[in-house]
Amino acid sequence: MNNNVTKQFIRYVAQNILGMLCISLYILADTFFISKAVGADGITALNLVLPLYSFIFAIGHMIGVGAAIRFSVAGKQNRCDAVPLFMNSIEFGVVIGIVFALIGLTAPGKLVALLGADESIVQVGAGYTRIFMSFSPFFICNFICNAFVRNDGNPSLAMTATIVSSLFNIVFDYVLMFPCGMGMNGAALATAFSPVVGICICLFHFFGKKNTISLKPVKPSVKSLLHSCKLGISAFVGEMSSGVITMVFNFIILGLSGNLGVAAYGIVANTALVAVEVFNGVAQGSQPLLSRYYGAGDFAGVRKVKRMGIASALIMAVIILSAVFIFAPQIAGIFNRDNDAELARMAVYGIRLYFVGFIFSGINIVGGNAFSAVGKAGWAFVISIMRGLVVIVASAFILSALLGMTGVWCAYPVAEAITAVVTLTGLIRMNKEL
Repeated sequence: MNNNVTKQFIRYVAQNILGMLCISLYILADTFFISKAVGADGITALNLVLPLYSFIFAIGHMIGVGAAIRFSVAGKQNRCDAVPLFMNSIEFGVVIGIVFALIGLTAPGKLVALLGADESIVQVGAGYTRIFMSFSPFFICNFICNAFVRNDGNPSLAMTATIVSSLFNIVFDYVLMFPCGMGMNGAALATAFSPVVGICICLFHFFGKKNTISLKPVKPSVKSLLHSCKLGISAFVGEMSSGVITMVFNFIILGLSGNLGVAAYGIVANTALVAVEVFNGVAQGSQPLLSRYYGAGDFAGVRKVKRMGIASALIMAVIILSAVFIFAPQIAGIFNRDNDAELARMAVYGIRLYFVGFIFSGINIVGGNAFSAVGKAGWAFVISIMRGLVVIVASAFILSALLGMTGVWCAYPVAEAITAVVTLTGLIRMNKEL
C-alpha cells in the first residue's frame, strides 16, 4: 500500500505543480509584457486590479474544490448525492460570474479608483479591467471544470488544460500587445480567452468513456452550494488572501512610497505568485488522494499523504528561498524597463524579506487544504482566515507604522509564522483522531 500511495502522490502532485506554475507564469508574462509596453504605470495599474482577479478566482476555487471534494468522498461511498454536484456548481458559477461581468462593464474606472489609483493610473487600467471582468463566468467555470476532472481520476487532462490555456495566454499576450499594438487591452483579451481554452480541453473528459460526472441540468440548490462552499472555504481564503494582502499593501505603500512603491510591490507580489502556486500545486495534488483515502476509511493512507505534502512544501520552500536570495537583482531587472535605480533597490530588498514567509506558508497552504479534504472545515477556516485576513492585515499595519517599508516586507513572514503554529497544532490533533 505504501508504495502505491507514494506513486500516486508523486503523480498527482507533480502534475498539479506543473499546472499551477503555468498559471503563475502567465501572470508573470502579463507583468513582463506590460512592463515593456507601458512601464511602471502599467505594473502599478496591474497590481491595483489584482485583488479583483483574486476575488473571482477565489470564488471559482471555493465552489470547484468544495464540490469536487464532496463528489470524491460521496462517490467513494456510492452515495447518490454526488450526481448533481457538478451541474449545480456550474449553474451557480455562471450566475455569479454574470454579476461580476456586469459590474466590470458598467464601472471599470470607479473600481480601479476605489482600489487606490489616481487619474493617470485609472486611464491605464480601466480598459484592462472592463475586458477581463467581462469574462468572469468563464474564469469561475474553468476552475470548477478543472477541479472535477482532477477528482474524477484524470489529473493529466486537468494539468493539460491548465498548461495549454496558460501558454495560449502567454503567446497572445505578446501577439496582441506588440504586433497588434493593443497595449493593456491586448493583455486583458489574452487573459480573458485563456479560461475558454481550458474549458474546451476539459470537455474531452466530460464526453469521454471514463467520465462519471453527470452533465444533466439540475434544479439549483443553494443548500448544496453552501455545503460545497463550506469545504472549499480554505481554497477560497487561500486564493483570496493574496488579493487582500495586495489591496492592503497597496494602500499602505501608496502612503509611504507612492506609485513607484506600488510598482516595486507589483514586482514582489507577482514573483511571489510563482511560489504560492507551487504550494497550491502540492495542496491540490494531495487533495483528491486525501479525500479518496478518507472516504474509504484508509486513515494510514491519509496520514502518509499528509506527511509527504508537508515535507514537499518545506523542500520547495528552501529551494525557492535560496534561488531568490541569489537572483533577486536579476528578477527585479526583468520588470524594470527604464532601469530606475530606486525601483530596483526597493524590489530587491522587498523580494528577499518577503520570501522568507514561504518557509511557513507552504505548511499553512498544504495543511489547510488537508483539513478541507477530510471534512474538517473548522480548522481549515481558522487557518485560512488567520493568514488571509486577520494576522496579515494586523501585521501590515503595525509593522509598517513601526518600520516603514521594511515593516511592509516583513508583515508576510511574520503572519505566516504565527499561523504555522496553529496549523501544526491542528495537524498533530488530526493525527491523533485518525
